[in-house]
Amino acid sequence: MKVSLRRHLQKLRTIKRSYHHPLIHVIHKKHHVSHKTLFYIKEYGPHAHVARTIIKESIEILLMASIISSFGGLALEKIKPLFIGIMPLIILLPTLNNMIGAYGTVVSSRFSTMLYEGRVRSSIWVNKELKKLFFQVLFIAITTALLSVLFSVFTSRALNVTVAFLVTLKLMLIVIADVAILVSVLFIVAVLAGLYFYHKKEDPNNFLIPITTSIADYANMALLALLVPLFF
Repeated sequence: MKVSLRRHLQKLRTIKRSYHHPLIHVIHKKHHVSHKTLFYIKEYGPHAHVARTIIKESIEILLMASIISSFGGLALEKIKPLFIGIMPLIILLPTLNNMIGAYGTVVSSRFSTMLYEGRVRSSIWVNKELKKLFFQVLFIAITTALLSVLFSVFTSRALNVTVAFLVTLKLMLIVIADVAILVSVLFIVAVLAGLYFYHKKEDPNNFLIPITTSIADYANMALLALLVPLFF
C-alpha cells in the first residue's frame, strides 16, 4: 500500500500544474488522501518554484490592486476641508483601512480552505458554514470599529481637542455603516472570485487576498467620502 501510494505521489508531482489529472481522484479514493493535500503536492512540488509560482499568478492582480487603491485618495480629496476638521476621523482612517483589509484577508483564506476541504457543496447562499463565517466577521468588525472610535475620541481629547458627544455618536454610525457595507461587499467578492479561480484549477489564495485588500482600501475611502458629508 505504501509503495503504491509513494509511486502515485511521485507521478503526481511530475504532472504539469495547469493540467487537472484524474490521478488526483484515484489517489483520494484509494489512499484516502485529501484533495487539498494532493492539490499542493501537484501545484508546489519539486518541479515548481513556489515563490515564482505565487508571484507569477499574483503580479497582474497586485498591479491592478495598486491602481485601484490609488483612486481612494482622490475620493477623500473632495472632502478634505471637512475631513481635516474632524480630528477623531483623521486618527480613525488608517485603523479602518488596515482593519477592513485584514477582514478581507481572513474571509479569503477561510473560504479558500473551505473549498479545498469540500465544505462548499450546497448553494453558497444557503451554506451554513458560510453564513456563520459572515456573521462572525461582521460582528468582530463592528465591535472593533466601535472600540476604534472610542480610542480615537480619547486620543483627540488627550491632544486637547474637544469632541462633543454628538460627534462621537455620528462617528459610530458612520463606522457601523461603513464596516457593514464593506464586509458584505468583500464577502461576496471573495466567494464569487474564489469559486471562479477554484473551478479554473488555480489556487484562490494567490488571487483573493490582493483583490479584497485593494477593494477594501479604495471602497473604504470612497464610502467615507459619501458618509461623512451625509452625517456632518
